[in-house]
Order: sequence, then C-alpha cells, then structure tokens
Amino acid sequence: MQLSKKQNEYIVNATHRWNIKSGAVRSGKSYVDTAFVVPFRIRERTGKPGLNVILGVSKESIERNVLQPMREIYTEELIGQINNRNMAMVCGEEVYCLGAEKVSQVAKIQGASIKYCYGDEIAKWNKEVFQMLKSRLDKPYSCFDGACNPEHPTHWLKEFLDNDELDIYLQRYTIFDNPFLPQEFVEQLCKEYEGTIYYDRLILGLWKRAEGAIYKRFADNPEKFRCEVLEGPADNPEHKQFRKNDIVSIEIGLDFGGNQSGHSFVARGYTDDYRDVIGIMSKRVMAKDQEKDIDSNMLDQLFCDFVQEVIDKYGVIVKHGDYVEYCNVGSVYYDNAETVLGNSIRNAVEKRFPWIIVRKAKKASIIDRIRCTVRLMGAGRFWITEDCKSLQTALSDAVWNKDVKDKDERLDDGSTDIDSLDAFEYTIERDMRDLIEEVEDV
Repeated sequence: MQLSKKQNEYIVNATHRWNIKSGAVRSGKSYVDTAFVVPFRIRERTGKPGLNVILGVSKESIERNVLQPMREIYTEELIGQINNRNMAMVCGEEVYCLGAEKVSQVAKIQGASIKYCYGDEIAKWNKEVFQMLKSRLDKPYSCFDGACNPEHPTHWLKEFLDNDELDIYLQRYTIFDNPFLPQEFVEQLCKEYEGTIYYDRLILGLWKRAEGAIYKRFADNPEKFRCEVLEGPADNPEHKQFRKNDIVSIEIGLDFGGNQSGHSFVARGYTDDYRDVIGIMSKRVMAKDQEKDIDSNMLDQLFCDFVQEVIDKYGVIVKHGDYVEYCNVGSVYYDNAETVLGNSIRNAVEKRFPWIIVRKAKKASIIDRIRCTVRLMGAGRFWITEDCKSLQTALSDAVWNKDVKDKDERLDDGSTDIDSLDAFEYTIERDMRDLIEEVEDV
C-alpha cells in the first residue's frame, strides 16, 4: 500500500499512550488507520488481557468510516460485521464497536479494562465518554489511536490535546498533505469552503472560532444565486434558468413557531441526480400580523393554500379526470417537536392532496445541515427564485452566536428568522450524503 510522507511519519512516531491526528477532510488521516494502524495494534495485543474497542459517533458511522474501508483491504474473512452484541471480529480478535454520542451507549465497557481503542470522529463524541475512556486504558500496553476534524478552539478535546503533561502524540493535517487527491478535486473543495469557517477548519486543519455571517458568500450577493423557473427557455436571461420539467422533485418543509415568532413554509426543488438545489417558494406567517390567533385549523388552511400555490406555479402534474397520476410535489416534512400540530397538518394535507406524503423531520445536526448548505453554495448548486423572499432574508441575516464559548451555535434570539432556515433544512437533511459526500467525513 502506498502511503504519504505524513502517514509514514505517523506510523513511525505514534508510540505514545494517546496518538491523535487532527486536521482537514480527505487529508489521509483515516486511511493510514484503517490500512495499517488498527490491524497492527490489534494483532500486537493478541492474547493480552483487556478489551479491544472501536468508538465512533454511531455504529453506522463505524461501519461506514472504519470497518468497510478495512474490509476492502483485508477482505470479509478478516473484518467481520457488527453483531447483536455490538462486536465485530477484526483480525481474529473480538472488538466492541460502540457509539460515543451518549454515555448510555458505552455502558458495556464502563467497568472494563481496555488494551486498545480506536476513535473515529472524536470531536463529535460526548465528553463524558472520553473521560470514562481515560480511566479504562489502564494497562501498561494500553493505547489509543484516533482522528478528528477541528472544531471550536475552546472545545473540550482541544483542551486535552494542548495538555503538555500527558503522553500525547498529536499530528496535524491540511488537505494539501494528501498527494493522492486529484488537484482538480482539491481546488473545487477549496472553492466551496472559501470565505467560511469551514475553510480554516476543513481545508487548513485549524481550530478556529465561528464568527459573523454563516452564509457570507450568499449574504454578500444574493442576486448571484437568483434563478427563474419557466415553461421553456427565454432569450437573454438575466438569471440562471430552469425549465419546470427540469425539477424532478419538490418537497416542502414546515417549521412551527410560537406566539412571538412565525410559522415558516419553504418549498425546495431538485434537478436530476441532486445536481441543483432550488429554493422554489417560501412564506413566513407571523402571529402578530394576523387579525386573530393562528389555531390549528387556520394553520392547516394557510399551509394547504401554500402547497396549492407551489403546485400551481412550479408543479408538474398529470391527471386522469380528478385522479392525480403524477406530481413532482411529493412530500412534506414538519417539525417533529409539535405532535398535535403535525398530526393536524398531516390530516389536512392528505385530505386535500392525497398523493403527498407527510413525514416528521429527521432533525439532523444543525451544524451538518449548515455545512451542507455552505458547500452547495460554494459549488454553484444552490439557487432561489423571486418567490423565496423570506428564505433569502433568513440566509442573509444568519449569524453565529458569539456569546457561546465552547461550541458552534446559530444565533436564535428572535432577531433572525431561524424558522425559515429550519424549514428549508428539513427538505434536504435526508439527502445530505447524496448531495455532499463529505458532510461527515474525517
């Protein structure tokens, strides 16, 4: 196997109790682990007391980021599947594979002695899991290898890595440390993250604070992202153009507000193969602007009218009499925190538009949702129509919360329209890995 200078440097120097690689995405951090380090460490400790453990954000991410890449090198004979006891056979040894987002997920090893642990996406772990792990590496030969992308500079993991009194080997990576990446790919990735906090972290590998506008590229020039959706092409177009038939699917997100905020509706379209993401139409209904309180019946009516407007202006529909054989407006995703309102919306939509499926939003990580949108903008794949004024305002005004010291958090104090951002993100969160492969990559 061919390794970079940086990867070989890690193999030579990773002789400490804690051996951690921090830095850019696609920089080769994880490859050296799956190709060499993890199998070597496990075989080296064969027959010695203690457990082998692989910790990641979830069992699914361990399978995707660790086991499957190892399987491609060493075959299924040596790298097994995770069984119902949360174990996988790796190089003839039993290895616990556990999620580290919650303390409860690692209860099986809380009192155990660990001889070797590999950590994937460490910065996304629950801090208490990491604290527990420190006391479990209690053998003279116990050691830890792991990788992470940089986060906030006051993150608990950064404090650990900066402790000179601990036996830590820390290796830092930039994306330019991977000589095997195509130059075109590197240039495109740099372009997509340019001008954002993610360039510093995921390209340069720096632990930097998130400050200022979240979608700075958009806020600086919203007109650059403007598009038109027409029946057919127009002469001398001022903006990017799409034909109605280019939009293969339209989904609608709904975020419920309270008495002091607004209910937000956002319709999003995709072109074929998730190539373009288009804000089709948006609307924010403020309680204070209504003559009477917005009860569930009124909200049902307002939302169904919005759906009808989307269909009338942007939908592609095929009917046989009153029966809808096909419509590209196919799904609604609503805020799952409001069960009663959600059920009412579902009943109203399915009664008026029986072909539309109404689902609860997945509520994926807000940071992952933000990162996906930032990359779409940077790649020239994000567009909005003139009917997306509330979404345009929300994207332009969105800022990081400067008062939170130890993590990235979107400001949500009522001064900006978070509801419209949530509504839009509900329509893309299930597709993020198809839209942007590296959303969770380390």
